[in-house]
Amino acid sequence: MKIGSRIIGRDQKPYIIAEMSGNHEGSLETALKIVDAAADAGADAVKLQTYTADSMTLDIDHPDFVINNTDSLWYGRRIYDLYEEAHTPWEWHEPIFKRARERGIECFSSPFSNDAVDFLVDLGAPALKIASLESVDLDLIAYAASSKLPLIISTGLAEQFEIDEAISAAREGGCEELVILKCTSSYPTDPSESHLRTIADMRDRFEVEVGLSDHTLGIGVPLAAIAYGAVIVEKHVTLSRNDGGVDSAFSLEPNELKALVEESDRAHRSVGEVRYGPTPGESGALLRRRSLYFVEDIPEGTVITREHVRSIRPNNGLAPKHLEVVLGSRVTMDVERGTPVKWQHVEDEGRKK
Repeated sequence: MKIGSRIIGRDQKPYIIAEMSGNHEGSLETALKIVDAAADAGADAVKLQTYTADSMTLDIDHPDFVINNTDSLWYGRRIYDLYEEAHTPWEWHEPIFKRARERGIECFSSPFSNDAVDFLVDLGAPALKIASLESVDLDLIAYAASSKLPLIISTGLAEQFEIDEAISAAREGGCEELVILKCTSSYPTDPSESHLRTIADMRDRFEVEVGLSDHTLGIGVPLAAIAYGAVIVEKHVTLSRNDGGVDSAFSLEPNELKALVEESDRAHRSVGEVRYGPTPGESGALLRRRSLYFVEDIPEGTVITREHVRSIRPNNGLAPKHLEVVLGSRVTMDVERGTPVKWQHVEDEGRKK
C-alpha cells in the first residue's frame, strides 16, 4: 500500500496515524492545533471522522438510543448527543486538510456514509479508513472501495468470517491497496485484551498486511505490535487529557505521540532478520572474549599445567575450549608471561590428544 509518498509495508518504518476523533472539542482552532502537534511529533498522518449525528443514529428519547454499558466512558449519554458533540463539521475538513498539507503530513478520514465517501474523494483524501463498527457494513465498504483509493479496515469486534466478508467486499468493489487493523473496541482497552499474537495470524490467514488501531494507555502495546509485524499504528491524540475531550482519557498527548514515532522506528529496526553470530556493530566486542594466555614465564620443553595457562581477556589466544589439549603438552619455545597461547607454542603430540 502507498499513502501519498509513503510506502507501507514490513520493510518500511511503521506508518503512524494520529486520530483526532472528537478531541477538537468543537473548536476548529483546536483541530488545527492537533494537526500541528501531530506534524511536530513526526506522525505520518492525521485522521478525522466524517459523519453527522443524523447519519449515525436517531434523535430520539428511547432506551435503545442511550449508552447503557456501565463500564463505558459515556454511560448514560444519548447516542445522538454524543455524536453531535464529537463530530467534525464538514466545513472544517477543507481547512484541516489544507493545514496538514502545509505541515507536510497526510490527512484522511473514516467515512460513515456514501455521501461522506464522495465528500472525501472530492477533497483529495489520499486514503479512506473503515471504522471497526462499520466493518460489517459491506455496502459502505464496497462503495468506499469503488473510489479506488487505498483502504484501511479496522476489525474491532469482527469474527474471522466477518473480516473475510469485509475484505471480499473491498476487493470486489475495486480496492487494490488494502491493510486491515487489529483492534479491540473497548475504551480504554486493557492490554491483556489486545491479543497481539493475532496480527501474524491475520496476515497469513487473510493475505494482507496488518496494523494496529490501539486504545490502550501509553505506547507499550503499539511497540509490541510492531514486533509482530504491524505496519500501521493508529492512536487517538489530544492536546491535553486534562482538556476533557470525548476521547481524551485514552489519547496520547503530543510528547507521547513524539515518543511513539521515535520508539516505533527503533522497534521496527530492532526486528531485523533471523541471524546468528556477530553483527557488524559487535565486531569490536570479539576482542573482549576470553582466550588462553600464558600467565607465567616458561622455558622450552616445560609440561604445561594449570599454573601456566589461564582463560582471560582479551581474545588473542586459542579459544578456552582447547585448554584440555594444551594442558600436559610441552611448550616448543621459551614463553613470557602475558603471551597468548598459539598452536605454535604446543608440541604436536599435545595437539593430537
